[in-house]
Amino acid sequence: MTVITPTDIENAAAQAVAAPQDFEVRPFDAPVGAEVVGLDISKPINAADFARLHRAHLDHHVVVFRDQRVSPEDHVAFSRRFGPLQIHVLHQFQLQGHPEVLIVSNIKENGEPIGLGDAGVYWHSDLSYKETPSLGSLLHAQELPSEGGDTLFADQHLAWETLPPALQQRILPLKAEHSYLAKYEELRAKNPWRPKLSQQQVDQVAPAVHPIVRTHPETGRKALFVSEHFTTRIVGLPQDESDALLAELFAHSVQPAFVYRHEWKPHDLVFWDNRSLMHLAAGTPDHLRRKLFRTTIEGDRVF
Repeated sequence: MTVITPTDIENAAAQAVAAPQDFEVRPFDAPVGAEVVGLDISKPINAADFARLHRAHLDHHVVVFRDQRVSPEDHVAFSRRFGPLQIHVLHQFQLQGHPEVLIVSNIKENGEPIGLGDAGVYWHSDLSYKETPSLGSLLHAQELPSEGGDTLFADQHLAWETLPPALQQRILPLKAEHSYLAKYEELRAKNPWRPKLSQQQVDQVAPAVHPIVRTHPETGRKALFVSEHFTTRIVGLPQDESDALLAELFAHSVQPAFVYRHEWKPHDLVFWDNRSLMHLAAGTPDHLRRKLFRTTIEGDRVF
């Protein structure tokens, strides 16, 4: 249940009378993506401006808000305009005072990680392992490395539309299981600082089953909805057949022709649509510091 606070009421009142902001939406020369220049998300955003932003997000799937020198409170408030926020199972890496914010970082203090340092090492859509996966995620740059740290985004509408028609017909009725635990122990073995999950945390991430091909609830476009990180099997198929089909779909879905590579700039806030895209962290050299704050918006049941 969403709780309406006095701050929410104040913000809504301010947005209702807010003056327009002078900003541009500039599409990238890439399969997906656009940047928004001239907007300050810490200031009230009126309904017309917000509608432009919403449309840009639907049209381009990943939107980069440049030069957002904003607080976590501003980040959370802006994210909430798109829907309720989901709290990540790794509560160890919540930002103090802001449980909706996940710290994504390779920084260690006193030998302990301050955030999730190996987030996104496999292609995935955030929280696809939930019954109601994420609508989208907003990642705000706090500290960037001098090299590395890029994020790649692959358009899953294009992935679906470029499949051979016979393969489209084959997979259209199929469903697959998604599990947060699919590669968790493998990642822990590579990174001993990734925390061991409590039984309570394990219980929060029971596997979910979703259609392999999902329909975007706002645009009606179809997209592939499987990932090498979280998808474990196709329901109803023998394991060898399931593995072979998933491997084919994984390889097809992340072809360079579908991908935008984001090179981070200071204070970027990147908002991507998990219903349309998968993403991948390209990696950061261990000796360079990287820290970002992420919010995640709850979506709808997949259909």
